[in-house]
Amino acid sequence: MAVSKDAPVRFQRGNFVVADLDRALIFYEGVLGFEVEYRLGDNPDSYSRPVFDIPVEAKLSFVTLNLAGQRRVMALTEMTEIPLEPVPHPRRSAIVLETYDPDAVMAGARELGLTVYEEEVLKTPDGRVGREIGIVDFDDNLVVIYWFPEGQS
Repeated sequence: MAVSKDAPVRFQRGNFVVADLDRALIFYEGVLGFEVEYRLGDNPDSYSRPVFDIPVEAKLSFVTLNLAGQRRVMALTEMTEIPLEPVPHPRRSAIVLETYDPDAVMAGARELGLTVYEEEVLKTPDGRVGREIGIVDFDDNLVVIYWFPEGQS
């Protein structure tokens, strides 16, 4: 879908900054099921530098990630050569993903030693009831997964 007068904005992707791209991909590919579309190495002129306030001495790498039927819906930007400071709390952003098998995602995240928050009952304004779980990745980025029983999506 292209932008138009009727649809002036289209959501392209979310992006998290990470300290180690290969480590991050263990979670995003191995547990969540994303697939790498493409990977780029360091670019000193990258637009990510000013918008993420990344110092010039940092080295960057970048991947875009696909999900089944959803191209380039997520990206990870790796920043090396300088320490990645912890995400300030309260957290200011998250990605929210519907998953078919929340138990497998939670188990995979726990196996990696990631923080998996206590599961909550998700009640939507339109009456659906499901499950909601927060997971913190290796770089303190928040991923919230949810699931509704068949017929409620």
